[in-house]
Amino acid sequence: QVRLVESGGGLVQAGGSLRLSCVASGSGFSISTMGWYRQAPGKQRELVATIYSGGSTDYASSLKGRFTISRANAKNTVEMQMNSLKPEDTAVYYCNVRGSFPLQSFREYWGQGTQVTVSS
Repeated sequence: QVRLVESGGGLVQAGGSLRLSCVASGSGFSISTMGWYRQAPGKQRELVATIYSGGSTDYASSLKGRFTISRANAKNTVEMQMNSLKPEDTAVYYCNVRGSFPLQSFREYWGQGTQVTVSS
């Protein structure tokens, strides 16, 4: 089993910044991708950013330039710096990790979510 612990959400004014962090723990789990998704009230969960084991990244096109994802493989940690926040960025942000245990198929795990609220 893999446990994800998120931190860093909160309330911020428009134009402000927040940094989200997620630490993955799970003995023997080999992590491939780490990422962040978000879900606003009444909307579907959407991809925010993904970072692969080699360091390459993917972003939702509407967010690129404001959000930056990074990871520390040795610490099984993924972070996301969010700048120039807008009220429409308000959502619950979820950490997502994909990988596998030895000789097992790929699987993914989700964090419990952290609330980000941007006031106008």
